[in-house]
Amino acid sequence: MAAVTPKTLLVGQSGGPSCAINATLAGVIHAASESEKVERILGTFHGIEGVLKDNTIDLTGFSDLEKLTATPAMALGSCRFKLPADQDDPIYEKILNRLDEWNVGWFLYIGGNDSMDTVSKLAAYFEKVRRQHPEKQVPTVFGLPKTIDNDLPGCDHTPGYGSAARYLSVTMQELIRDTAIYALPSVTIVEIMGRNAGWLTLAAGLPRFMGGCKPDIVAIPEVPFDEDAFLDRIRMLQKEEHTIIVAVSEGLRDKNGDYVGSSSKSGAVDVFGHAYLSGVGKYLEHLVKHKIGCKVRSIELNLMQRCSAHLASRTDLEESFAVGAYGTRQALEGVTGKMAVIRRSEENGGYKAVYDCEEIEKCANQELLVPEKWFNLEDKTVQKEICDYILPLIKGEAKHFTDDYGNYDYINWLQYSNAEGGR
Repeated sequence: MAAVTPKTLLVGQSGGPSCAINATLAGVIHAASESEKVERILGTFHGIEGVLKDNTIDLTGFSDLEKLTATPAMALGSCRFKLPADQDDPIYEKILNRLDEWNVGWFLYIGGNDSMDTVSKLAAYFEKVRRQHPEKQVPTVFGLPKTIDNDLPGCDHTPGYGSAARYLSVTMQELIRDTAIYALPSVTIVEIMGRNAGWLTLAAGLPRFMGGCKPDIVAIPEVPFDEDAFLDRIRMLQKEEHTIIVAVSEGLRDKNGDYVGSSSKSGAVDVFGHAYLSGVGKYLEHLVKHKIGCKVRSIELNLMQRCSAHLASRTDLEESFAVGAYGTRQALEGVTGKMAVIRRSEENGGYKAVYDCEEIEKCANQELLVPEKWFNLEDKTVQKEICDYILPLIKGEAKHFTDDYGNYDYINWLQYSNAEGGR
């Protein structure tokens, strides 16, 4: 009996959410709907776990793409599930059998560094099956990037970063004004996301890099943090300023490579071996309180950095949609084991995004850090280069949808998800 021609495109989301990951999903649905090859578009709830638990939603014919694009977080939910390194593990055969049952010809996975690990492992396993059983229909698998941390290699920048950067830049400007109203000496420490990469913290420094005077200190994880030098800097600044504002990455490390304030952290790690971080701002707050004694507070912006769709960048959402559409078209042409990437180009003297592919092995479980040439954040040339890099990515107001009361109106598919597995 002849093999059935695959007609289903499967898409999932994984890892941490952002304001732009649903825009990528919208791009996937748009491109898949335009293709004569695709008869059904299937979404898997909670990433690869939805495949294992038969927890899906039929997206065929879904047309409210503008509202989906404007919706923060992940309409299909997320997971942090690490596939085993051993390709002989029965979980791989179970996944392939499930995809065969659904007649899947193309599997697109939207996520960050660890999600690309899933793409890489599935692509390798599918290729092994393809070699051993050339008669068997095996899906193409393709990665679509997403991370507010902006640390995926092969990309000039990643979908999600521009919106998070815009939120941080705007919020820092607001904090600068809020803290300036009293003459009382004070220190405000703002903790920014970013485990090992300081891209988000650089965005929080934009008000200063663009010509202002604050934040006074910007500390990124790529540069070893010295507590004594930090305190000396605050003391020096206090001779001229009554209000000091500090932007620090959650992943600050000392010269020995230990996380700053690590003694106060839980030591717990996720399934991919990453430490759960938070608390460096509070640690530094206590340090300043104890060593200097002035009024001091710490602010952990936390989830707002990735879910504040009211400050989403239009450029970010447009590029995220384009990444989803581009990657889908590549997968439909049979490209497999790769990830879509954004390259930076110019058009009429201005910024332009160009879309390309990168081998998944060069992206999975890798990190793109702030370049060493940018480590001296006091240098005016460095500040200009950072502005030239970030500013085009945060440009433009995103379109929003509201109800009769002015509340933002968002897509919510998770209510249809069976968290226990199976529908």
